[in-house]
Formats: sequence, C-alpha cells, structure tokens
Amino acid sequence: MELQEINRELKETRNELLGILKGLDGDQLNRRHDSNSWSISQICQHLCKTEELYVAAIKRGLKSTDDSILENKPLEFLLDRSKKLVAPDIARPTDEIMEHKEMVEKLHQSRAKLTELLNSLEDPSILSRRHFVHPVFKEMLLIEWVRSLYLHEQRHLQQINEIIEGFK
Repeated sequence: MELQEINRELKETRNELLGILKGLDGDQLNRRHDSNSWSISQICQHLCKTEELYVAAIKRGLKSTDDSILENKPLEFLLDRSKKLVAPDIARPTDEIMEHKEMVEKLHQSRAKLTELLNSLEDPSILSRRHFVHPVFKEMLLIEWVRSLYLHEQRHLQQINEIIEGFK
C-alpha cells in the first residue's frame, strides 16, 4: 500500500471521527459505561497518545541505515473488535475530563506531528525499507506502523459508535 493511499485513509478516518465528535456534548464525551470501560474522550486521548508514540518510533526506525527484509504484516485483525487488545500503560488515557474543543485540538496536534514527519521524508519509500520493533506486533516495517494508525483509529470508531448506541 502506497503512502499516498495511507494518507487518504488517515484523513478519511480522522474526518469521520471529528464528524462524530461534533454531534456530542461534554457529558456524552466523558460518560463511561462502567469503571472498566473508556469514555469517548478517553478513547480520543488514547488515539492521540498512540499517534505521538508512533511518530517517535518511526523517527527512531528512520535512524537505521540498514535495509529491512521484512514482509508486510496482515493488520486487518485490528478491525476485529471481538478480539480484545489491551493498550500498554504508556498509551492508556487518564481520567481527566476533557471539553470538546480541547480534545479536538489534541487530535489535530497529534496528527500534525505525523503529517510533519511524513512530509519531511525526501524519499517516502524508505518507510518500506526500514523497520522498528513494535511492543505488540514485533518487527514491523515503518510503512506498516503508519498504516496501522488508521486501522487502529477505525477500530476505535467502532467502539465509539457502540458507546453512542448505548446513549439511545
């Protein structure tokens, strides 16, 4: 999958998220189903933290001078919400109550960091030649790190939609 197509998916997914958030009030954003579940605000915090962690990991992977001979990983399993995934502590949200405007700003900031990194690449194909070790998925090409971001966000869009259905 080319970076241009991944960028399109990233943009479409983020626009879908922002569209959903636009229709929610502060109570809906911060309401938790129970103490073991995340609010929509917390899901957005998690998405921001994950995106920023991925930017740092991709930067570290780009420092390597050795080409990787790795196959692309199948990442579509990320969309299967029947399989529970546990976020590492570093990517977990806080219990902080966030207002709509602040949350949207954080989403814009994390995406700006990713966009800046991707736009700074002289040769974007380097993402397909370098790798970095993911804490869960192990060795992954950097292009797969980028691709997994929109799949991860789509997974959480499903979760947000399930939460919204519970409001009704």
